[in-house]
Amino acid sequence: MRYSPKHIVEYIVLRALAAMFNALPYRLALAAVWPLAFFAFHVVRFRRAETLRRIREVFGPDLPSRQARRIAWISMRNMAFNIVEMMRAPKIDLDWIDRHIPGFSQEIPSVKALIEKHGGAVITVPHMGNWDLAGWACDRHNIKMFSVAAKQKNPLVNAWINRQRESGMTVLERGGGTLKQIVKLLRTGNVLAILPDVRVYTPDLEIPFLGGIANFGRGMAMFAITAKVPVIPAILWREGWTQHGFEHLPAIFPDPTLDKAQDARRITAEVIARVDKAIRKAPEQWFWYNKRWILTPVHKPKKTEALNASDKKGQPST
Repeated sequence: MRYSPKHIVEYIVLRALAAMFNALPYRLALAAVWPLAFFAFHVVRFRRAETLRRIREVFGPDLPSRQARRIAWISMRNMAFNIVEMMRAPKIDLDWIDRHIPGFSQEIPSVKALIEKHGGAVITVPHMGNWDLAGWACDRHNIKMFSVAAKQKNPLVNAWINRQRESGMTVLERGGGTLKQIVKLLRTGNVLAILPDVRVYTPDLEIPFLGGIANFGRGMAMFAITAKVPVIPAILWREGWTQHGFEHLPAIFPDPTLDKAQDARRITAEVIARVDKAIRKAPEQWFWYNKRWILTPVHKPKKTEALNASDKKGQPST
């Protein structure tokens, strides 16, 4: 495969930064990236106006400007810190987990018990704190993890990111992992880590979220229903610079008395309601800069709109 000059330059810069951040002590590596985040937020104002608009869309126009900027800034800074931690992923061992995520070792026995009882699980981790840490931490505690990730435009960068993530889990590229393959992994003691707070492009499940209606995919729930395993919602957050909190919430189990479509909606709605609550509690911990804004309406194909209109005409008036 031939790589463009742009791909090669991006990859060289990435590897150089990774080498520098790995050579520095952990806190000093975070200190080195902090000015870059500061410059992006306060000087370049990278996506700042759009991010503040999103925050006000959720929390209302009465939210003080200073508080809105603080939420946006901490979200930006945390993302910069997350990148450093991804670059240092091979250095994250069990001792590091115990020192920097002290609550994890207390929470993990009950998670492992659920996995052992049901033969697998789906763990949902929203874009809060450093969500990648969940996979690495579970792996260090001998839980077999896998995930599905989008493919990056730069193939060199894509391969490097997958290698970093695979220091804690197996990564299936989105579109390449079939339902049959994922279900087989789930039924053989593996755990699927999935980000639930992602907007999908095609109309699917419309679920209340952050004061609006968001379009979520049913895949997360269907994997659990088909494999007959629980969904375990988990939340991570950053405490200061180097400490992380972790909490797993009560598991959600497939309901065999419901048809799959009803059960998928129920499971998805329950997970999203818990994510909504966590974001409202600590909004600065959520990643507000996602290119796909979760509350952007999904355009329905004209055929679907016509069918919906036809259905409405046939409904009795109230």
